[in-house]
Amino acid sequence: MAEQLQKKLQAEVEKYQELQKDLNKCMSARQKLEAQVTENNIVKEELDLLDVSNTVFKLIGPVLVKQDLEEAKATVSKRLDYINGEIKRYESQMKDMEKKSEQQREVLSKLQQDFQKAQAKVSVKS
Repeated sequence: MAEQLQKKLQAEVEKYQELQKDLNKCMSARQKLEAQVTENNIVKEELDLLDVSNTVFKLIGPVLVKQDLEEAKATVSKRLDYINGEIKRYESQMKDMEKKSEQQREVLSKLQQDFQKAQAKVSVKS
């Protein structure tokens, strides 16, 4: 009985660790997106300072290509919208994972209690 509980407990611990690993990956990806938002906001602010007489270039591979100012502004805006959407998606994913993690923690706690009870019964019988 205690051996079965121990195996089940070990399996649940592994599930919990996997959830934590996935949550950490999600957090890391979200942090990268936050950095991209900051970077793109800076670019947007810089583009807002320019007027039509200024020349804007876009880096495509190793080449700088002339780009229309309005087109550059639109591209940065679209990029910001996309990144912000991705951040929201990751936040939603993280909430789900945190909820699952909490449920897994409760399952682990109950299994640990059951295991301890089973161990106590075994030591009383001895």
